[in-house]
Amino acid sequence: MSNDTEQRVKAAVAEQLGMNVEDINNDASFMEDLGADSLDLVELVMSFESDFGITIPDEDSAELTTVQKAIDYVQAQL
Repeated sequence: MSNDTEQRVKAAVAEQLGMNVEDINNDASFMEDLGADSLDLVELVMSFESDFGITIPDEDSAELTTVQKAIDYVQAQL
């Protein structure tokens, strides 16, 4: 299950940021390492909500700064 979640999160990140899934490390920061801007982050959160059928409040989305934090958060919501 967690590997599936990881792959789906990485696929969403890759699609949103125009990257290859293979180039995304779990410890990568969305802004510093992957070059995301604030709009990218909002769209990523909406993508996670849509893909996983969850709701991510604004105060929680601010904590999703790395790929691993996003994976852990989504996992905890499922």
